[in-house]
Amino acid sequence: MSQKNTLITIVGATAIGKTALSIKLAQHFNCDIISCDSRQFYKEMSIGTAVPDSEELASAPHHFIQNRSVFEDYSVGQFEKDALKTLDELFIKNPVQIMVGGSGLYVDAVLKGLDYFPDVDPKIRTNLTAELENKGIVHLQNQLRELDIEAYNSIAIDNPHRLIRALEICIGTGKTYSSFKNKPKAPRNFQSIKIGLKADREIMYDRINRRVDIMIEKGLMEEAKKLHPHKSLNALQTVGYRELFDYFEGNFTKEFAIEEIKKNSRRFAKRQGTWFRKDSNILWFDFQEDVQNIIKTIENKL
Repeated sequence: MSQKNTLITIVGATAIGKTALSIKLAQHFNCDIISCDSRQFYKEMSIGTAVPDSEELASAPHHFIQNRSVFEDYSVGQFEKDALKTLDELFIKNPVQIMVGGSGLYVDAVLKGLDYFPDVDPKIRTNLTAELENKGIVHLQNQLRELDIEAYNSIAIDNPHRLIRALEICIGTGKTYSSFKNKPKAPRNFQSIKIGLKADREIMYDRINRRVDIMIEKGLMEEAKKLHPHKSLNALQTVGYRELFDYFEGNFTKEFAIEEIKKNSRRFAKRQGTWFRKDSNILWFDFQEDVQNIIKTIENKL
């Protein structure tokens, strides 16, 4: 087994079992876990983001779980810097470490590095946010389709934050958002072994539906109620909260809001699958695969 620094990265759709596998692998390799779930950073959002429970957190050392507040701005660029700094420290203790999460952009930020985008006039974002509120998301999606069809086809266009980000670059630079992507990045001082978990669609959707029911039982309604006054915060533009905010405002019935959470979670899982399937380096396993087989595969690559 080589002593080259290695980051074992576990990816896959929401509710597929990434947390459970990451803990088993961390215990086997006696290492830490870096979470790169872009919503588990926030301490006010523990139920709706399926943060590992206290028993799971005690099973292995975790980083970047509930270490921020929704009232702080925390970008993927900041996470990249913080995660790399933490990994440098962890690799001194153990050349094998684990990263887990379903946020493809955050995974790529750590493994490959981010694309550089020039600064643009902040007024552009302010104007686009006002357009989103007054004219709706479809209006912005149509703008992006006109300005940068490549970005329109590749980013999560139903994520208002990503949509506005792409548009502000197009408008502020006079160039397409896509033209700034995929330039050479700084090399990493570790190799990566990527493990993906998958399941048949019906099984995956059933797991998602059950997870939403469990979140409601655990108190997601109360958690969202406390956050409702701050609904415009970027961290809260998230499945599970947006739908309940609509319920609190009388736009949805409670039953409809819960069904919308399930539907939007399934859509999110589908987008995650699309993102990760593009990566030919991911070693895919059924979510019920014997963990010893996964460990054997990893050890053969170390």
